[in-house]
Amino acid sequence: MKVLPNLSALLQSFFTDRLLGQRNSSPHTIVSYRDTFRLLLEFAHRHLGQQPSALTTEKLDAPFISRFLNHLEKERGNMPRSRNIRLAAIHSFFKFVAFREPSLSAVAQQVLAIPCKRHKTKPIDFLTREEVEAVLAAPDLKTYLGRRDRTLLLVATQTGLRASELIGLRCQDISLGSGAHVRCTGKGRRERCTPLRKDAVAALRSWLRERHGQPPDALFPNSLGLPLSHDGLNYVLAKHVGTAQRACSSLSRKRVTPHVLRHTLAMDLLMHGVDRTVIALWLGHESMETTQIYLHANIELKEQALAKTQPFNGPPTRYRPTDQLLEFLQNL
Repeated sequence: MKVLPNLSALLQSFFTDRLLGQRNSSPHTIVSYRDTFRLLLEFAHRHLGQQPSALTTEKLDAPFISRFLNHLEKERGNMPRSRNIRLAAIHSFFKFVAFREPSLSAVAQQVLAIPCKRHKTKPIDFLTREEVEAVLAAPDLKTYLGRRDRTLLLVATQTGLRASELIGLRCQDISLGSGAHVRCTGKGRRERCTPLRKDAVAALRSWLRERHGQPPDALFPNSLGLPLSHDGLNYVLAKHVGTAQRACSSLSRKRVTPHVLRHTLAMDLLMHGVDRTVIALWLGHESMETTQIYLHANIELKEQALAKTQPFNGPPTRYRPTDQLLEFLQNL
């Protein structure tokens, strides 16, 4: 009788053979999947009373995975979008299980049948020019960290880099000669170059002289000289947004994240007539469809479109049913 491998063996094989060996997944994907299964195994330990290394795959059936997803939303406060990201990692694992161990196909297919949860999509947040200027003016340029933060925020608002791209910049990624630009590696391991304006070039040139870093060193280090973490970047931004609120009260009504700075750059390009294809290339979008969100969020473009239409001249009227049955249906 064949002994089925336990969950521990399958999970280790999934990460080493499938994600790293066959797919060569990015470090960001590995971290996201790792965190998903850490949460799942901790949940299983609390509710099944078994150590993760002793769990069998059959225990993680569709009802249990559904309980885990509900736990993420109701107890951890995750939004449906985050829930769906966790479910995508679980789906990927059970696709691997179905191929590696056909005897577990029934369990795998039931888990794979769990659908992603639909959710409302809201217009994206972005900052106005006045709000951006208030944030850029917030750092104290008399201090080392203030000069670092001002340069970081200026680069973020001019390039639209993702948070991971921004904190991953090295000194060698900056070119300040003719055609000054920032080089980064984004999603899908696609490299791209983003041009810099003169004010950003001047700020970066001054910062690099003060930074005294070697080419492979982090461009924006923390107080220990190591690259900023995501939490560190969020702290820096929140700190200066809090200061900027004193000069620009509208910031107090917005939740400003590093990704909001990315949206701000995209909206600025769109408002200045830059083609959506160029914006997609600038931001490193995989598809043109991703850039559509900026059209939905820009009320000024919609107002310009409305201004080109002509109002109707007919008097306002109200529909009145001519039949009792139609009137009944109308009043439902």
